[in-house]
Amino acid sequence: MRGTTGFFAGICAIGALAIFSSTMSKNPVLPLFAKFLGADGAQLGIIAAASTIPGILVSLPAGSLSDIYGRRRVMVLSLFVFASAPFLYLIVTAPWHLMLVRFYHGFATAIFVPITNAIIAKRYPERKGERISLFSSMTLVGRSAAPFVGGFILLVSSYSSLYLVVGASATLSLIVGLLLFRFSDGETRDASESKPLCIVESLRAITMNAKILVTSYVEATQYFTFGAFEFFLILYADSIGLGILGIGAMSGTQLVAVGISKPIFGALSDRIGRRSVIIGGLVLGALSLFVVSGLTGLLPITSMGIIYGLGFSAVTSATVPFVSDLVGDESYGSAMGFISTIMDIGQTMGPIVTGIMVAVFSFAPSFIFLGCVLVISCVIFALATGLGRDRFDQRAVPP
Repeated sequence: MRGTTGFFAGICAIGALAIFSSTMSKNPVLPLFAKFLGADGAQLGIIAAASTIPGILVSLPAGSLSDIYGRRRVMVLSLFVFASAPFLYLIVTAPWHLMLVRFYHGFATAIFVPITNAIIAKRYPERKGERISLFSSMTLVGRSAAPFVGGFILLVSSYSSLYLVVGASATLSLIVGLLLFRFSDGETRDASESKPLCIVESLRAITMNAKILVTSYVEATQYFTFGAFEFFLILYADSIGLGILGIGAMSGTQLVAVGISKPIFGALSDRIGRRSVIIGGLVLGALSLFVVSGLTGLLPITSMGIIYGLGFSAVTSATVPFVSDLVGDESYGSAMGFISTIMDIGQTMGPIVTGIMVAVFSFAPSFIFLGCVLVISCVIFALATGLGRDRFDQRAVPP
């Protein structure tokens, strides 16, 4: 695996296996398992949210530590959590046990995603948009397959069998990771070739950079709307009488659109610049949110869902590479951890705020509100990043 292609294929395999295992541990089994254990309404909510909290807590410090001590060590730590957590479900006997296991399991993804993005950004500086987006699409393959496999296992077997399969997939991910780093070159074995900044200096440099702050804000608002739209579009479709098969097809096509288009938009951002792709994606997403609440048929709603997915894909394929363009490679981990932390806050808050909006005002005003969030984000980003030449003005080191 010394070649560039082999290394990237290995990273993608690790990501697909790890995210497959993580997703199958919660979809569709988690609410069913929680109810089996006797969890009530409040406990169900805590169990559902427990794994998201580590993303807010540890993504940033994990990224900073990877800049200092090496990304291989920190990434292997995340793979160990992926591999060990599934077997803890086998000894869960009460709802509060499940809360603790979900909290522990959440550290895996919280550490893994920003560190992997930092590794890819460092190794492929001129193709980072394409490569990070392609990696994201590969994890989406694992994420998409997990509910089907998990549902089938529950149909023919038991909770224990499912979590054993989850553990096997995650353990395989750990083994592939250890082999990949054992036979790859020094990038992932050691800390950055450049002298790493201390954590405080690195964070100060990141938080004092207006473009990084604004881009992280864009990432947060994009995931704010995504988490809300993904959840409440299903409820909206159900409220107007669309059947379960139609709702499933609607959700599935949106997911496919994101997976296919992300590498395309990532490569486009490498060629024409990140700023144009981000602004275009925000506009596309806002328009779809404004229009969808007035639609009633399956095909029109699905079409708007796809258009929103394309906008989401465009924005998220360029934001992470854009932030990495604005820092030196000695701070990639800190920068990826920072934007991941801000993103997690947005994704957590989106469904909560929108749920209140739906309860008070119904679906249409809520979707319009989400569209306005993206419009405001677009205006702020456009003004903060300037009107100069896109490709060259926003890179830390010109190509």
